[in-house]
Amino acid sequence: MSFPSAFRFWAIVPAAGRGARMVAEGAPKQYLRIAQKTVLEWSVGALLNRQDCAGVVVVLAEGDEHWAQLELRHDSRVIAARGGSQRTDSVAAGLEALASRCHENDWVLVHDAARPCLSAHDLQQLIETLRDDEVGGLLGTPIVDTLKRSDGEGLVAQTVSREGLWRALTPQMFRYGLLRRALIEARSRGAAVTDEAQAVEFLGLKPRLVPGNADNIKVTLVDDLRRAERILLDAAVTGTQTP
Repeated sequence: MSFPSAFRFWAIVPAAGRGARMVAEGAPKQYLRIAQKTVLEWSVGALLNRQDCAGVVVVLAEGDEHWAQLELRHDSRVIAARGGSQRTDSVAAGLEALASRCHENDWVLVHDAARPCLSAHDLQQLIETLRDDEVGGLLGTPIVDTLKRSDGEGLVAQTVSREGLWRALTPQMFRYGLLRRALIEARSRGAAVTDEAQAVEFLGLKPRLVPGNADNIKVTLVDDLRRAERILLDAAVTGTQTP
């Protein structure tokens, strides 16, 4: 596949999380292995596979002892930075690491370190849909399950309409200057944002939803790791993603 030379993007992969919900011996979830690669290597590799990826900032926790063991750190397009305790802190650190490299209108894709199953098709779809968009947006999938609200004691308090509801995925794609302003605005309001799109919403803007594959799962529990392995191995067999 060829890519237009006039277009390029940068990426930030927040990898400073400890994965408290994943019970793993000796390593955060992003360093667990799937088919001879760590989760992090799969996630970053999906971005580096594109020729129009100018570089990827991997944002690490203070005292990270696992990064030094990965060959990935020797890639000339990979930049390591130190993150913070919250996702927004890590994304802000990634933006700071790009300050001398990025123009205000350069596109930045933020992708979860624990999403190893991003397909080349979905990434292409995201970029082609948003490259001329005034705001930017994110991959997502419409919610198809019936939703229940708990009463806090394990009983159903209400059935919630799923109409118009989507599950947010990554990457999320915004221009460098806009994303930086959005995070500053969210911080000034004391808002606990959970993704970049929510921060952009605080500017009064509406990010675009780009349909993505539900297989782009986030590894949170041990069962997710097994499911991700099945997805990646199946993709390798069918040729939809290179392992």
